[in-house]
Amino acid sequence: MTKRVFDLPAPFTDTARAKINLTLRIVGRRADGYHELESLVVFADLADTLTLEPAAHTSLDIAGPFAGAIDAASDNLVLKAFNALAALAPGLKGGRFRLDKNIPVAGGVGGGSADAAAALRLAARLNGISFDDARLMTAALRTGADVPVCFASRACVMTGVGERLSPPLPLPELPALLVNPRVGVPTRDVFAALAKSGSPKDSGPLGIVPRDAEGLIDYLRRHGNDLTAPAIFCAPVIGDVLKALEAQPGVRLARMSGSGATCLALFAKAAEAKAAEVALTARYPGWWAAATILNGK
Repeated sequence: MTKRVFDLPAPFTDTARAKINLTLRIVGRRADGYHELESLVVFADLADTLTLEPAAHTSLDIAGPFAGAIDAASDNLVLKAFNALAALAPGLKGGRFRLDKNIPVAGGVGGGSADAAAALRLAARLNGISFDDARLMTAALRTGADVPVCFASRACVMTGVGERLSPPLPLPELPALLVNPRVGVPTRDVFAALAKSGSPKDSGPLGIVPRDAEGLIDYLRRHGNDLTAPAIFCAPVIGDVLKALEAQPGVRLARMSGSGATCLALFAKAAEAKAAEVALTARYPGWWAAATILNGK
């Protein structure tokens, strides 16, 4: 008997939100070469979209503004995450993944990690796996250090190499502008530059994170990003982006996210962030800029 079209399983869709490091403190380096860190992480409403259509064979197609910067090879983090879970869950059902890529690649905002986390959530939904199943976080960490925090996609403090997460933090919504000069900065190059430059001045442990906007902004001024200087050494244009952001009307704080090259500016009002996006897009047409809301619902 032929299966009717409306009996076929509908595609599953998930949102892979950009990860923003509001702070990033390098605590030390482990014997295996990985760096211990402490970071206040939040998520933007800017996101990639990942769809999974059940099928006999698992594959990946990529579209969107940044599709040309990546490929669908087997080492793509979407497929890597699915395969990591499949190794822990024999018989795992997959299908055709389609990724609409809206987040800059190698930009320090966890786009690939967010995509991998979305792949794990979709595979869990398709296979009836509870999101609190330990195999999901094991697969996440095996895929990449930022994938566990992207799986939860909630504001928190991330420590260790990324595997230790605080309980979710109820932080206020923050209007922001993200800017990327369309320059990819490999994380390994930034850490190599950090090793040559020596340890940055330690601002101390993060401690208690304020829950109100005013207190949070003041707190962020005291806790920066240890990778900013080495990233600027690797890609001097990051310094130009930060200066351009700091010059925008209404900006309250500007800094780099992750290992770069994406930088962010925080504003009091969403209209100010949007005005800054328009102004910078006109002045620097080669840069990518997007107004967004951090900690949005």
